Amino acid sequence: MKELVHFLAQALVSNKDAVEVTETPGDRATTYEFKVDAAEVGKVIGREGKTIHAIRTVVQAAARAQGKRVLVEVAHGRRGNRPPEAPPAG
Repeated sequence: MKELVHFLAQALVSNKDAVEVTETPGDRATTYEFKVDAAEVGKVIGREGKTIHAIRTVVQAAARAQGKRVLVEVAHGRRGNRPPEAPPAG
């Protein structure tokens, strides 16, 4: 399943080397979270979320064929090597 998520994400982005997929087993389902370059998150999500919805549908169908349950999430990446922004003081 992890390879399928990786393959689908790489097919959508220009910077294929920036795609990272993590697999987190849970009690009821396994979560696959993938990261892409921040500039390409929109390509993976698509208009009105249609692209990510299609990715989830394909991965869930493959998982069901194996008797498994999965969740697919997109982690928002960062541009370049900038450190993450600090939360506002308050």
